[in-house]
This record gives sequence, structure tokens and C-alpha cells, in this order.
Amino acid sequence: MSPLLPTGGSLFSFPIGIAKCAPVQSLVNVLSGIILGPWWALGQALATSILRNLLGTGTVFAFPGSMSGAFLAGWLYQKFKKPVLAVLGEVVGTGLVGALVAVPLAMLLFGKGGLMLFIPSFSASAVVGAALAYVLVRALWPVISREIERG
Repeated sequence: MSPLLPTGGSLFSFPIGIAKCAPVQSLVNVLSGIILGPWWALGQALATSILRNLLGTGTVFAFPGSMSGAFLAGWLYQKFKKPVLAVLGEVVGTGLVGALVAVPLAMLLFGKGGLMLFIPSFSASAVVGAALAYVLVRALWPVISREIERG
């Protein structure tokens, strides 16, 4: 998975609270988690976050959200082999874990209200992107599963 897809997809981001929500990142996180596994999905999310920040289409908060969501999506898929759990992993990883990891930085920058700002905004982005990923994975599952089996 090229980091260019979610980076370009950042052009379709929308602001919620203080975060730029990029549902294409969540879509790619689910796909890379299923196809590549947790560690490569994490690497994809890191590379994409770096590119998004360098190009000005993301914020520093792209790192904790995308990386935890991608890893959890890949880990849950690898453990249980159920695509819907990769989707759930993205939503929980980005929407809850990523938001909680972002709170210390947010508190430094914005004061004590950071947690209440991040969980809704990270979750909204993750739900939209993960739902799109679920539809795509369901439609392409015969091809995806065949490629996964081939290694």
C-alpha cells in the first residue's frame, strides 16, 4: 500500500473539532491491516502521517490516530481472520486508543479539554473510513482472500 493513496485522500479531509479527519486513511488502514498485517500496516500509517504533515494536509495528531488504528486492525485480522474485526480494530484503535494517546500533546497545546475534543473527532473519521473499507472488502473479498492465501 503506497502512502500516497491516503496522503492524496487527505484532500478529502474535513475538520471536526481541532483535528483534520481523513477517512481515506482509515480505509487504507483496514485494507493494509488485512493484506499486509499489523507491522506493515503500522509502517504504512507512519509513512502516510509523515507525508501528510510534510505536505500540510495533516496535523501532528495524524500519528497516534492512524498508527494505533492500523496496527489494531492488522492484529485483530491476523488473530481471528475476520475482516469485520479489522474494521472494529480501526475504529477502536483510531477513535479511542489514538485519541487517548494524543491527549498529552493536546493538553500541552490546548489545555485540559483535549480528551473531549479528540474521541469524537477521531471516532467520526474512523467510522466513515472503516465503513467504506468494509464495503470495499466485502465486494473484493474473493480476490483479497485469494491473494492473502498466495502470500
